[in-house]
Amino acid sequence: MDGLGFTASLVAGGVAGVSVDLILFPLDTIKTRLQSPQGFKRAGGFRGIYAGVPSAAIGSFPNAAAFFITYEYVKWFLHTDSSYLMPMKHMLAASAGEVIPFSLVQFPLWEFLKAFWSRRQERAVDSWQSAVCGAFAGALAAAITTPLDVAKTRIMLAKPGSSTASGNVLSALHGVWRTQGLPGLFAGVLPRMAAISLGGFIFLGVYDRSRSVLLEFGRECP
Repeated sequence: MDGLGFTASLVAGGVAGVSVDLILFPLDTIKTRLQSPQGFKRAGGFRGIYAGVPSAAIGSFPNAAAFFITYEYVKWFLHTDSSYLMPMKHMLAASAGEVIPFSLVQFPLWEFLKAFWSRRQERAVDSWQSAVCGAFAGALAAAITTPLDVAKTRIMLAKPGSSTASGNVLSALHGVWRTQGLPGLFAGVLPRMAAISLGGFIFLGVYDRSRSVLLEFGRECP
């Protein structure tokens, strides 16, 4: 990856991170309160859903920039033309950027959908098409990983000293299953899918468009 690609990934990733946080932070707050063991109203309801947006946006620029630099570099480093190895390459690139199950599902699926759409229309996808692929990939990844998100939320909100507060994900999942069953494990799944689908549309669409513009500008102004 050359210097221009590095800079484009850095800036485009940061811009994408800030964009999605400014728009979706309130929805994430609502989702967290829906998953709270206290119940939505006792956890705060709709009060103060914009609290913390500025600090989140400021912090998201370097985080998203670092993720996409790593993601693009690992993709470049592991370059392969094999369609069988492509998903593995994207999984490794995503895990290098951010080691969470969500990324391991979303990014290979995003790349697969872009490649499929590109083959169907016999040209590279536009930025809006990349955004649509990001929305579908985000929604599916959100649905699959919702139980883990519920467990994380329960651990974060657990009373100090309780068994859940110890941070054992399997224990938290078992506790939710025992008390609330399958509906409890997928609490907030629809808002989570909606928020992350919209987030995928914005995040990956803005990234793709910003990176394309920056690369084009860099080539025209050497």
